[in-house]
Amino acid sequence: MKKNVAIAMGGYSSEYKISLNSGELVYNYLDRELYNLYRVHILLEGWFVVTDNNEKFPIDKNDFSVNIQDKKITFDVVFNSIHGTPGEDGIFQAYLNILGIPQTSSAFYPAALTFNKRDCISILRAYGIQTAPNYLLNEGDDINTKAIIEKVGLPCFVKANKAGSSFGISKVYKEEELEKAIHFSYKEDDEVIIESFLDGTEVSVGVMNYQNEITALPVTEIISDNDFFDYKAKYLGESQEITPANISDENRIKVQKQAIKIFKILKLNGFARAEFIFHHHEPHFLEINTCPGLSEASIIPQQVKAAGISLKAFFTEMVRTALQS
Repeated sequence: MKKNVAIAMGGYSSEYKISLNSGELVYNYLDRELYNLYRVHILLEGWFVVTDNNEKFPIDKNDFSVNIQDKKITFDVVFNSIHGTPGEDGIFQAYLNILGIPQTSSAFYPAALTFNKRDCISILRAYGIQTAPNYLLNEGDDINTKAIIEKVGLPCFVKANKAGSSFGISKVYKEEELEKAIHFSYKEDDEVIIESFLDGTEVSVGVMNYQNEITALPVTEIISDNDFFDYKAKYLGESQEITPANISDENRIKVQKQAIKIFKILKLNGFARAEFIFHHHEPHFLEINTCPGLSEASIIPQQVKAAGISLKAFFTEMVRTALQS
């Protein structure tokens, strides 16, 4: 008998439209001979199963079920492709854990930890992972621009601490630009992290638990047409994403090992995408995303194909692994 798979997509943040594209790709490629597939939109206005005819049926949050044509449908597993809250910060995972429903991404605590950039960096530094110097702010804190520059220098990056897809991020060159950039980040989150600019090659490394082994995918080199890898560079084609990356074998092996080490330290599951800058020939960790984009323009699908794995096989293996957990 086929298992019922809920493909959860959307979310409550600025990233929800990107997530809908990610979920749609999963819906199109996941093996229908093995599973019954259901699109589940998790949105601020409600949770719904959306059919191919665009009919919407509300999810009963008491047990994460749906009633379609007088038939109650429950789900054996959830493919979590939500970006931002509640699917990337652990809230949705905790809810499913209470209900005893397995899901494809990391558990609730690792998800919450990785979604908080500054907490994640603090943990990894204790394990010797190199990162950029940073300065932390909570909304309402005094903004001492001289102290910030003394700590991180110029140029620097001002980032919303808990946001993805380059929302709430600015590259700052002058002290007088800092306060405006900080308030821009506060539009996305009440916590801000300000990091030194590291000059070097930016790369992205997918890591996955595939066929019961933690494996790194081919490395992607990111060359933005803009000042940094912003939203337009990620999703509107204003960048070059070279897979496999044009880096030495030594550096490729080094950054893949680093990504696997981080995946293990943080006790992640499913798949994730880690970002690094090669600065003075050493990979410096930027962030890791436990619910990375899966649209046609996204990096993980590019890396999966470069590894010689079909998207059908990849998505199906993620579901199989979750069902075994």
